[in-house]
Amino acid sequence: MTDSEVTLADVLSLRLAMEEPLKSGTELVLRHRTSGVEREVTLGTPGAVAREATVAVSLAPLLLTAGRWDAYLRHQGRRNRLRSIDPGFSLDHLDAYALCKRTLAYRSYRTRNGYLALKIDDAAPVAEVRAVWFREGRFEVTGLLAYTGLEDDDSRHEAMLALQRRQTGARVSANATVQGVRFHAAVSLVDVLAADPEASGTWEPSLEVDGVGEPLRLGGWLDDVDGKRRRLHYPSARIDGVPIKPSYTADDELRIEVGG
Repeated sequence: MTDSEVTLADVLSLRLAMEEPLKSGTELVLRHRTSGVEREVTLGTPGAVAREATVAVSLAPLLLTAGRWDAYLRHQGRRNRLRSIDPGFSLDHLDAYALCKRTLAYRSYRTRNGYLALKIDDAAPVAEVRAVWFREGRFEVTGLLAYTGLEDDDSRHEAMLALQRRQTGARVSANATVQGVRFHAAVSLVDVLAADPEASGTWEPSLEVDGVGEPLRLGGWLDDVDGKRRRLHYPSARIDGVPIKPSYTADDELRIEVGG
């Protein structure tokens, strides 16, 4: 497999280079890596002497579920896992893909062993984080609104960044800037400490945007960095002697850690 992409219409587009032409009745098989459930599609009749083929498969009718799916070609009971030389990754494509409102997000990729696979995630409106920093006593964050259905234009939307500590109910909020699907928000760390002065713990940020029904979780999902909690480490700031730093959960959601 020399090229793979899930299009904006959720169609898996593949370009195959083969030693032998595809035989009539060949199936593309997708197998869920955890459950072993399989979905198959019979490919169209290929040309008799073709050594290359382009395959397009609409994914929505296959009723695939969240998880990782490995790809095979099968003919008369014999299957071969699809090798891939295409990393199948583009930040620009992922950004464009996330502009549509979706319930499932499909992504093709090359495994570490060089095979084609699909990664499927449940998709809901979120605030995709692109940069986080502490500056002049503030926590600041920028990013992209994903799966909201908002247009990527110059329209401005009323918005607010909120930080909440569930254990105590403490909450801090500040106005945020949203233009099209791009956001920038900042909140005073002094205000965070003052809202819950006796407690150390975790604060959960969210972005409330006019025209979007629910507050948006902040995190990092539209890239190829899985496990950000282990891989991304931010320096901490000290406010009145209290250490504060951003971190990620096991599900790649952003958090603010206050105190030890």
